[in-house]
Amino acid sequence: MNEADRHAVGLVGFRAWRSSNAFEEVYHDPAVIARVQDKFSEFAAKAHCDIAVVEIDGEIAGWGARDGEPNHISDLWVDPNWQGRGLGRALVEHFLEKMRAVGISTATISTHARNVAAIRLYQRCGFEIVWQGQQWSDSMKVELEKVRLERAL
Repeated sequence: MNEADRHAVGLVGFRAWRSSNAFEEVYHDPAVIARVQDKFSEFAAKAHCDIAVVEIDGEIAGWGARDGEPNHISDLWVDPNWQGRGLGRALVEHFLEKMRAVGISTATISTHARNVAAIRLYQRCGFEIVWQGQQWSDSMKVELEKVRLERAL
């Protein structure tokens, strides 16, 4: 990600989050929506982690990040206009290859337990669910039902 991409990255992340049916109960709370949008903008503006951006015809179509543990894909967001075209899989594979290159043996990724499309994508990429439970969301300020998936590299 370069400096010029930062604003678009925040918008794509928010649009992708908003398009998911996993968070229906919070979509009616304007405070939560505003807080999440601010968190995406803040992350994009300040992030100094491993971020990969997919650009198509000069437009940011998706992005992913490894923020935190080196074996964890912390973010994967594809603009709703570009979903279903293999961009999510390409981003996952990009990060898995980077992990393999430095000798990491197990990759992890997490999502909301009701984010069926994301879980299905991760399973097609070889991940398996290893944990499901409640986890606090700092951005939404609520407990969420999450899943954690792992894949051997």
